[in-house]
Amino acid sequence: MRKNLVRTGLTAAVVLGLSLAASPAFATPPGPGVTGTIISQTTIGSKDYILRQVTVPPGQSTGWHYHDGVLFGFVEKGTLSHFDSTCQSDGVYKAGSTLTEPSGPNHVHIGRNLGDVPLVLDVLYVLPHGAPLSEDAPNPGCDFQ
Repeated sequence: MRKNLVRTGLTAAVVLGLSLAASPAFATPPGPGVTGTIISQTTIGSKDYILRQVTVPPGQSTGWHYHDGVLFGFVEKGTLSHFDSTCQSDGVYKAGSTLTEPSGPNHVHIGRNLGDVPLVLDVLYVLPHGAPLSEDAPNPGCDFQ
């Protein structure tokens, strides 16, 4: 019995260790209250087309990330402040504006809501089939998140 308990404890420790090692050490998750709802999704050939509404509360952000495909966004409400991996603003998008985000890990970015109303974005993701909506990335050294 003691041998089984030791084996079970070791197995649990190994599984826990592997799961912790697999997560990014410095990924920056979205801020509290950031939500996304998939409105529509289809696959054509080797591409997934996903329409999603993303809401970012005042003072929150998407977290640092990039995408494996191109995104097309429309700001329905609020203002999106968009920053690239050099910590510089690469766009401020008010309600009614559109934006495009290029794909790949060389396009790490963060979206922030610096306003006082919720930011609501309608986003069309054009991704390789089966790719995640986004890939977490560490903060590139900016003094904000």
